[in-house]
Amino acid sequence: MRKIFIILLFFILLTTSVKSNNHEIKREGFLSKDFKITKLSTIENAENKIILINNHGQNNLDGKQKGCTSIDQIRNRVSLIDEKVKGKSIVLYNLCAGHIEGDMGMKWWISKKPYVGKSKLEKRVEQNLELVEKFVSLGVPRKQIFVTGHSCGGLTTLLFFSRHPEKAGGGIAYAPACFGKLSKKYKAKKIGSEAALAKFKKKKPAQSDLRDKLNSEILNQLKTPLLVFTHPKDTYEGLTSDWLENINGLNRVIISEDYKINGKKCFKKGKLATDKFPVKDGHQMDQATCFQEYNSEILNYIESKI
Repeated sequence: MRKIFIILLFFILLTTSVKSNNHEIKREGFLSKDFKITKLSTIENAENKIILINNHGQNNLDGKQKGCTSIDQIRNRVSLIDEKVKGKSIVLYNLCAGHIEGDMGMKWWISKKPYVGKSKLEKRVEQNLELVEKFVSLGVPRKQIFVTGHSCGGLTTLLFFSRHPEKAGGGIAYAPACFGKLSKKYKAKKIGSEAALAKFKKKKPAQSDLRDKLNSEILNQLKTPLLVFTHPKDTYEGLTSDWLENINGLNRVIISEDYKINGKKCFKKGKLATDKFPVKDGHQMDQATCFQEYNSEILNYIESKI
């Protein structure tokens, strides 16, 4: 009986730990330092606020999804709340896009049909534009609004400024990617990025064509200086993101060659401050506690734009 109890207790603790690592934030609105959400209504002292719009990642390219983000994913963005830049306070708005679906929908990812219509990424750009205009109408100066995002949210950020360069003050993209684990699945480290992307095009021609189309638009139209973080061990586009180097004015920061920053080993935290999980994918490096070493660079970028 005692043995059964110990096994059951271990299972409960293990389950709790897993849940805390993925503690979801399911609602949209302004985030507090303790991860509470306040719905958008009015903005006090709007002219002295700097708003960071957080665009989360996606678990599929074009379909709807449940949830929004999680504590471990957004913790480092939350660490910037209340920081002062030129006497103005940073606030963070969590933008949820799970309800948005592209015209081709979730099943398109396994289709060979060319994309027709407006993709989810493009609709997310429109969602951001609508929110930016709302903030402006509430008295926030346009130059003090920053579009930011991780993964698909990072690619949304790049696409936003390629289409609306004057609509917001600046943008920060973390590990921009939205077409699966290209770097890992197609063995970019072994055969090189060009050969890996050629394999992706052969395997998924329609999806590769959409990636090429959107990346080409960003490459040719993006003129706003942005701050972009990438990592070579990112399983998504770590070794297939060198095209970013060809964008004039873009500041690409390659985080590190391993899972350390300034000699500090990187871990992720979950719901509880005591939760500690090793980083095993460069795609998660911006979520590791050690990434806050870059907060000063992020704040300097924001200062340069306002």
